[in-house]
Amino acid sequence: MERVIFATGNEGKMREIRSILADTYTEILSMKEAEIRAEVTEDGKTYEENALIKARAVAEAVSGGIVMADDSGLEIDFLNREPGVYSARYMGENTSYHVKNANLISRLEGVPEEKRTARFVCAIAAVLPDGRELTVRAAIEGRIGYEEKGSNGFGYDPIFYVPELGRTTAELTEEEKNLISHRGKALRLMKEELKKI
Repeated sequence: MERVIFATGNEGKMREIRSILADTYTEILSMKEAEIRAEVTEDGKTYEENALIKARAVAEAVSGGIVMADDSGLEIDFLNREPGVYSARYMGENTSYHVKNANLISRLEGVPEEKRTARFVCAIAAVLPDGRELTVRAAIEGRIGYEEKGSNGFGYDPIFYVPELGRTTAELTEEEKNLISHRGKALRLMKEELKKI
């Protein structure tokens, strides 16, 4: 099949994407690899809106192929689903995730286990060469841990605890994470949607 350009420069994310889509597309490139520079202002109110904003911006800069983009976030129920759609920009875009994670843990100090429920949400948008657009959404449920654990993930992975597995998503192998993650689920949903076309 044709190539896919994914609107991200995040290498951790690209490993996940390639692993899941490798059997479907011959070429899977990041924006950087495709040498695309697109100014994107993520001002959508939902994950789907932000994913479409990114995908459309990159689609305007390329000829041919499918352009995909995702927007994802961490929703903590006790904190009114913060940081949510602002997860990447929470406490400022250049703030390290170590600092962001420490802040969230401190905001949950004294909150009992059963009230530390949270989820990772991911929406993926695709803009097809003929201009059609698709969006899908998936989530993984878990809890916020009491400290950072694991070094395999990125972002909020070290504080996102999956009770069924007894580990954070940063303690999972890449294969384990791809099977259960919000992005993994959303990518597989998008793969199925594209197969119908």
